[in-house]
Amino acid sequence: METGCNSSLPELTLDCLICVFSYLDAKYLLVAAQVNKVWNEAAETTSLWRSMCLQRWTFCNVSRLTPGMQTWKKYYLHRSQVEQKMASGRASADYTCKSMRGHTGRIVGLAYLSENIHEFGTEKLRSIVCTASTDGTVRAWDVQEGSQIWSTSTQEDPLSQVITLPESNLVISTDARGTIKIWNGHTGEEQASFSTSSSKCLLITCINNDKPFLMIGTAGGTLYTLTIPNLTEISRVTVFTENGIDLLFGSPDKQWVVAGTMDGSETFPKIFYSDSLTNPTEDEPAISSSLPINECVAACWLPAEAARLAVVHTDPVSLENQITVFDLTAKKTKYKVDIVVGQVASFQLPDRRWDRNLLVKGHGAETILIVHGEELKVYSISGVLLQSFHDHQGAITSISIDAFRVVTSSEDISLRVYTWQNENKIRSLKSCYHLLGGSRTFSRGITAVTCDHVSIAASVDAADGEGVLRAYSFNL
Repeated sequence: METGCNSSLPELTLDCLICVFSYLDAKYLLVAAQVNKVWNEAAETTSLWRSMCLQRWTFCNVSRLTPGMQTWKKYYLHRSQVEQKMASGRASADYTCKSMRGHTGRIVGLAYLSENIHEFGTEKLRSIVCTASTDGTVRAWDVQEGSQIWSTSTQEDPLSQVITLPESNLVISTDARGTIKIWNGHTGEEQASFSTSSSKCLLITCINNDKPFLMIGTAGGTLYTLTIPNLTEISRVTVFTENGIDLLFGSPDKQWVVAGTMDGSETFPKIFYSDSLTNPTEDEPAISSSLPINECVAACWLPAEAARLAVVHTDPVSLENQITVFDLTAKKTKYKVDIVVGQVASFQLPDRRWDRNLLVKGHGAETILIVHGEELKVYSISGVLLQSFHDHQGAITSISIDAFRVVTSSEDISLRVYTWQNENKIRSLKSCYHLLGGSRTFSRGITAVTCDHVSIAASVDAADGEGVLRAYSFNL
């Protein structure tokens, strides 16, 4: 037989070849492209590579596909290459590590300012991370270059949190006196300010009718809703009269805001219909309800569902931590909106040692990750322990999770990278490798970690009391 395609066989039409090639993965599609000119044309078809991209990444950025510069094929090959490097984690070969200094106090918050939609295929990868510090400044950093882009002016009080609004290129911070400020993401210049006079604030953003709003939960139990970027007060609701707001979450479908407290056994978490906060009706209270649980410890959304909330709380009888999962829906009529809280599942955590210092994250629709001490455990919402990991030598301080991987940070001055895998149609985590965050001589531990599609950023407490941003940029 001759090499290549046997000329005695009838040739398939281009459309038939494309149909056949739709069953191939990227590896064999590249092989097919080498057979002859016709097969190459079929294997290069845009629809094949676009389909593979959208099947693998529901979050791939279609809008950034520049004609003539970036193709679906390049996007697929480059992005999968980055993910392979993230999964293997070989120093120098797969990633570049940068340590960035500038803060004279501890870093108390970090968030990506750059949108998580990189131009794969053009090799134009740029990640920007913002940090807030007890030194009273917010700083922006270029992860790939390892350099500071800008710093805000020094504020009178230590900062306590920072969040970003990448689509608007805005940075929002709060300090120890409850002063909220918005900063220009290009320059670091102050754009607006609002005072709550609270010793502690929690910040989240909410999008309603394509407009961004800022929600603020205070130590006094008040929930503010402000416009962005002007920070004009839209509504103010007293959620708790005797307790502060310790938990504040906005749902994936943007319909709900949940506020909870970790103090008081008789206080139930409150659910608010977000439209009633961002578009209040005069003389009518915000539409709200309560979750039928108390003594909350932590909570998270299960992101594959519109509004599925998992809450860790203390069972009043056994005094053990329990996880209860709820679906939130709105029952709308012509004149009112009723909040429907449906319990999906509930189970007890088996270990009484798991106190309030635990972290919880959701994955998909039915998977819950719980961190306590040095352990990471993966549960189904029915309470089945799916996996357990003990990769750190010190307490885990934070966890970052997305559709591809999970990263934990620890007091042992390291990060642990895990990747999601599908084995026999079962989703599971694979423990991959450690990333070192420094030496014990000069560092006390890693306090927080966050990720985008091409990098990992972590805040490190240095021995001299200064905060260091440690960034790992994965190479193309």
